[in-house]
Amino acid sequence: MKVRKCSTPEEIKKRKKAVIFCLSPDKKCIIVEEGKEILVGDVGVTVTDPFKHFVQMLPEKDCRYALYDASFETKESKKEELMFFLWAPEQAPLKSKMIYASSKDAIKKKFQECFHSKA
Repeated sequence: MKVRKCSTPEEIKKRKKAVIFCLSPDKKCIIVEEGKEILVGDVGVTVTDPFKHFVQMLPEKDCRYALYDASFETKESKKEELMFFLWAPEQAPLKSKMIYASSKDAIKKKFQECFHSKA
């Protein structure tokens, strides 16, 4: 997945606001979970609160990795940051938590300096 600036309105609408990653069925690869993304074009149309929708997309009983393109305002200015999350709820199986925790560094290396880590 490339991280780059979009210029045309159509490109901006297709830009991802949030993406959720999971392990492949054989647990050897980290993949984008099918249907688990929010596009910038969805915000305000089919998604009213993107962060709330993002949190609701996360499973209650399993682990995931996620990227979220956060926009927020400080006293000084408006900011945008790409945030990385390791989602490991209490109800997730211990084996799943261990696999996700041990493979977290592999996915973080792929994104290196593109984001603020919240894992």
